[in-house]
Amino acid sequence: MKAFRLDELEAERAANEGAYLQFLRERNMSVGLYALNAGEHDPQKPHNQDEVYFVVSGRASITVGPETTEVARGSVVYVPAGVAHRFHHISEDLRVLVVFSPPEA
Repeated sequence: MKAFRLDELEAERAANEGAYLQFLRERNMSVGLYALNAGEHDPQKPHNQDEVYFVVSGRASITVGPETTEVARGSVVYVPAGVAHRFHHISEDLRVLVVFSPPEA
């Protein structure tokens, strides 16, 4: 078993001064914490893996392909591999768990 605490992951991510912290990598998936502060630009490009976002905190919109929806704490969004996507109109600091399958390269 591997267990994690979000407050410790957030502290590690912040200490490394990056928006993304991968904290778990296994044969079939990887998991990370993604952070964007209110008003920031999301620089993501399409990934080669399917991914699932679980919004831990914050509020924003996300566009996946041609579709846009608002997300907040508790939202779950699936993004197929190769599809353009990004968070925008981030009105509250956003913290998102990201699951990639297969693992992010």
